[in-house]
Amino acid sequence: MRPLRYSINVTLDGCCDHQVGIVDDELHRYWANSVERADALLLGRVTYEMMEQAWRPTATGAWPEWMADWMVPFARAIDGAKKHVVSSTLERVDWNAELVRGDLATAVTRLRQEPGAGIFVGGVTLPLALADLGLIDEYEFVVHPVLAGHGPTLFAGLNDRIALTLVGRQEFSSGAVALRYEPVRDPA
Repeated sequence: MRPLRYSINVTLDGCCDHQVGIVDDELHRYWANSVERADALLLGRVTYEMMEQAWRPTATGAWPEWMADWMVPFARAIDGAKKHVVSSTLERVDWNAELVRGDLATAVTRLRQEPGAGIFVGGVTLPLALADLGLIDEYEFVVHPVLAGHGPTLFAGLNDRIALTLVGRQEFSSGAVALRYEPVRDPA
């Protein structure tokens, strides 16, 4: 079964506002490599639309003028990735994407049963639902040495506590730290 990996940037005070973290070439390379190791992305509507607006090339195939050269590998990785979008409001998607409809647990279990190296999930709302269903196999938090003081926080409203075991750690020159955890599974 393909593992479902949740990955997100978060500040020291637990916020995940994408506009307050560190933006540098080292972290973009890290995220590009992470996305390239997955077979597909699983995104909620809000994250899909945000990623599409930021990382999809223009109709001419050019990258937006604001994008630095060191951001292009990440943009290419996101652009080329197969995307599964969970939404009850979108009528259609494109950008190498398909809609996921119906019961979330059934749909995600079906995706995980397909052959491959893994599914990468981001965002805030969808991962909360997936965590409540016990479907996330790995949690990755890239903690930025910033106090945001605002923005959405992770797992607000989680139904039950989830115990995690640290399985990996990587430090960046910016002071950010990537921490990877797996849920502690009952041996029963």
